Amino acid sequence: MATRAPALPPSADIRLMNVTAAVLAAIGVVALVAVALLWAAQRPVFAVKAIRIDGDLAHNSALTIRANAAPRLAGNFFTLDLASARRAFESVPWVRQAIVKRVWPNRLRVQLEEHRPAALWVGAAGADEASDKLVNSYGEVFEANLGDVEDDALPTLRGPEGTSAHMLAMIGRLRPEFAAMDAHVDTLELSGRGSWRVELDTGAEVELGRGSDDEVIARTRSFVATLPEVRNRYQQHPLRSADLRHNAGYAVRLEGVSTSADAAGKKK
Repeated sequence: MATRAPALPPSADIRLMNVTAAVLAAIGVVALVAVALLWAAQRPVFAVKAIRIDGDLAHNSALTIRANAAPRLAGNFFTLDLASARRAFESVPWVRQAIVKRVWPNRLRVQLEEHRPAALWVGAAGADEASDKLVNSYGEVFEANLGDVEDDALPTLRGPEGTSAHMLAMIGRLRPEFAAMDAHVDTLELSGRGSWRVELDTGAEVELGRGSDDEVIARTRSFVATLPEVRNRYQQHPLRSADLRHNAGYAVRLEGVSTSADAAGKKK
C-alpha cells in the first residue's frame, strides 16, 4: 500500500507562495521599466541635436566634417553605434582617427586627428599615372586632394603595396647621407626585387642596390664620402648618375664625362 508524502505545513506553503509572487512581481517591474526606458529613448528629446568637433582642423572645417559624416549617423543618443560613427568621421578626407563620445542628453563630441603628410605615394615601381595618395607620418597611405598639400617639397615614394612604412623609414635614414653632398632626395624607389634607387633634386639618379637597410646605408655613406675625390678630377661636371651595385666600388657618370671607380667590379 503506497504511502502519501507528508503535507507541507501551512506556514511553509504560504512562504513559498509569497516568494513566487515576489519573484513574478519583480519580473513584471523590470519588464515595465525596460518598456518605459525603450519608450523614453525613442522620444525626440534624445535625438542627436549637436556635434562638437575638436582636434586637428587644418584641412577641414567643423562644418565640412559635420556635413560629410552626419548623413551616415543612424540612431539617437542611446541607439547610435559609436564604432559606426567613428568610421563615418574617419571617412572624411584628411581625417586619420576620430574618437566619438556621447554627451548627455543629446550631443556628440568628436576628437579628430588629421593625417600629417610626409611623402607622395605613387605605388608600384614604374607606375607613371598620377596619384592622389600620400603617406602620413606613421607610414600609412591615404587619399587626399593634392591641392590641399601645403608642402611643395614632399618626396615621392614608389614601391610595392605594403612597403610605405618601410620606405618612409628608409628615406629618413638616407636624407642626412645625401645632405652631406648638398643634395635632397626627391624620389625613393623600391623594386619588387628589393633594389633601392633615388632621384636627387640635382637631377642625378643613384642606384643603391639590394641588401639590408644597414648595408644600403653603408654603401651610400661610402659613396658620398669618396665622391669628392672623383669630382675633384673633373671640375664643373655635375653628377648625372651613379651605380653602387658593384662588389668593390661604384660607377659614376658626370655631365659630359664618363668614368668609374673600380669599374672592373662585378654587379651584385
